Amino acid sequence: MITGKQRSYLKGLAHNLDPIIQIGKNGITKNLISQADEVLESRELVKFKILSNCELDAKTTASELAEVLKAEFVVSIGKRFVLYRESENNVIELK
Repeated sequence: MITGKQRSYLKGLAHNLDPIIQIGKNGITKNLISQADEVLESRELVKFKILSNCELDAKTTASELAEVLKAEFVVSIGKRFVLYRESENNVIELK
C-alpha cells in the first residue's frame, strides 16, 4: 500500500510517460495481462490507454488490472491510467 505522498510522487513521474499498453475492443485479455506483467516488472510505473473503440471505464479497468497484477493504482485521467508495482530491480525509489 502506497501513501498519499508516494502517490503524488508517482503521479509526477508518470506525467511525461507515454502510454505503453493500449486496451482495445477485446478488453482485458490473458495476453494483455501477461504483457502488462512483464512491463511492470521491468519499468515499475506504466501508463495505460483505453482506445476509443473500447467501452471500458478507466477507473474500473485500472482497479481490475491492479488486483490481477498485484499492483497499485496511481491515477486515472480520461481514458488513461497509471499502475505501479515494485519489482526486484527496484527502478523507482519511493520516498
